[in-house]
Amino acid sequence: MNDEQLLRYSRHLLLDEIDIAGQERLLNSHVLVIGAGGLGCACAPYLAAAGIGKITLIDHDHVDLTNLQRQIMHQMDSIGMSKVASGKRFLKNLNPTCQVQALEKKIDEPLLEEVIQNVDVVVDCTDNFLTRHLINRVCVNHKKVLVSGAALRFDGQVSVFDLRNSSSPCYACVFPPDPNYVETNCASMGVFAPLVGIIGTIAAAQTLQVIIGFGKPLLGRLLIWNARTTQVDEINLARHHACTVCGSGKP
Repeated sequence: MNDEQLLRYSRHLLLDEIDIAGQERLLNSHVLVIGAGGLGCACAPYLAAAGIGKITLIDHDHVDLTNLQRQIMHQMDSIGMSKVASGKRFLKNLNPTCQVQALEKKIDEPLLEEVIQNVDVVVDCTDNFLTRHLINRVCVNHKKVLVSGAALRFDGQVSVFDLRNSSSPCYACVFPPDPNYVETNCASMGVFAPLVGIIGTIAAAQTLQVIIGFGKPLLGRLLIWNARTTQVDEINLARHHACTVCGSGKP
């Protein structure tokens, strides 16, 4: 690190769990953030500010006035812009040394197969059940760490799936694919504005922990946040050996 970086990240360097070695891991890391909506808008800025070397941001949507209630990377002059262009502008203003790759594309399997090759952690900030399963499946195939967050109405959840480890559950072990699933999202159900910030920043913290290698990330655990009661619950997760994605049920 140069002198400017030593000063910028000095509060990290004071922490024994991070120190210079941990900060250098962040500076040399590449994180894929899928979704530049509420969760991505909370997660990506903390990743950039903390010193992640490269962030690839994927989203096909454009900024709308209704987004501004909770999507803090986007501002009034972002309306009509692609979310990834707006997000890149915000992140570069926050930390110019962070490389930001903005992909204005709808996530699909060929795109994910292409971009996932050289990333260290994948952060799922989407709000679509089928997309979540696609991301999980590709992460399983490539043995990538997946940090998954979700938020709707007043309820949020986040977990970490370390798919480098054969004993780790995958997303499908916990939420099996369901062809009859009825999709719900913020546009139809609403969402409490700070909730996406809480879950998104927890996802960022989990990502930093995994990359640096300290503490006890949410591996094999699902954290559930109830914004009505400010209650936090935790569920232990186990691998489902007959899972259709990572287990014996795989086609």
